[in-house]
Amino acid sequence: MLQQITAVLENKPGRLSGILKTLSEGEIDINGISIADSVDYGLCRMILSDPEKGRRLLSSAGFIVQSTEVMALEVSDNPGSLQQVLETFSLAGINIQYVYAFGTKLSEKAMIILKPDDLHQAEKLCLQAGAKSLSPKEVEARLTK
Repeated sequence: MLQQITAVLENKPGRLSGILKTLSEGEIDINGISIADSVDYGLCRMILSDPEKGRRLLSSAGFIVQSTEVMALEVSDNPGSLQQVLETFSLAGINIQYVYAFGTKLSEKAMIILKPDDLHQAEKLCLQAGAKSLSPKEVEARLTK
């Protein structure tokens, strides 16, 4: 499992820049980021080099912040690899709330962030589905290769 930090943003100029500046000044690296928007606000989901420090800094800067457990999956970087994993989860009754790509320096593997409704069951099914659930240390190792 991996900690994801989510910050709520007003849809106004400079709000995303404010988050990025706060993290930069705190020397927090953003390893993965996704933004989902609506008319009034956006959800900025991030995988950070130090999630707890990042959460504290953003909260102190006035952002509404939440920490959530997500999965980091390593799958073959081939057509259909992610679909195979998601089909296995679907057959087991696991719903996926969201997915986004994750930065990596790997050449033949892709890293994906998933938020399944049953993290533990999804983690158990990973190998059967042709994927590997990565620990925070494994993620860090792959980012620094």
